[in-house]
Amino acid sequence: MGVAGRISEKDERKRREMLSQQYQQQRRKFAAAFLALIFILAAVDTAEAGKKEKPEKKVKKSDCGEWQWSVCVPTSGDCGLGTREGTRTGAECKQTMKTQRCKIPCNWKKQFGAECKYQFQAWGECDLNTALKTRTGSLKRALHNADCQKTVTISKPCGKLTKPKPQAESKKKKKEGKKQEKMLD
Repeated sequence: MGVAGRISEKDERKRREMLSQQYQQQRRKFAAAFLALIFILAAVDTAEAGKKEKPEKKVKKSDCGEWQWSVCVPTSGDCGLGTREGTRTGAECKQTMKTQRCKIPCNWKKQFGAECKYQFQAWGECDLNTALKTRTGSLKRALHNADCQKTVTISKPCGKLTKPKPQAESKKKKKEGKKQEKMLD
């Protein structure tokens, strides 16, 4: 047991020495990484300190007025792509006129302005005096700050006036009369 005990003691010492060496290597790596981090932080701080602070740019208040836009003028036809012109006033304005592309939807009612869209109610009853029926619409959307009426009213001819047909009652009476005649026969 003495020889076996000595071998294991030698092995144990070797193992401890190896562990000690590994531990020291890890400590050196950690110390190197820590020092590198400190150097990097110091370099970044120095670089930031070396930058000149730029004074804040003063915000210029413009003497120019708001843009006023004309109505959209379609390139061809009465809807689709087109252009509008904008103007503004001001003594020190660099730009007082400019042109902008625009679009007029083709499914909107042009009667109330091509840039105004309305939500319409159902058609009302026919006015027998004028033979017209009317409905009102409230503004749903206006393109490019267009000047649109809040509500509009439209009217159209009633079309054929439907009168109750007296024939329907007379036909029923005739049928009933024929049934009674057949029963009597």
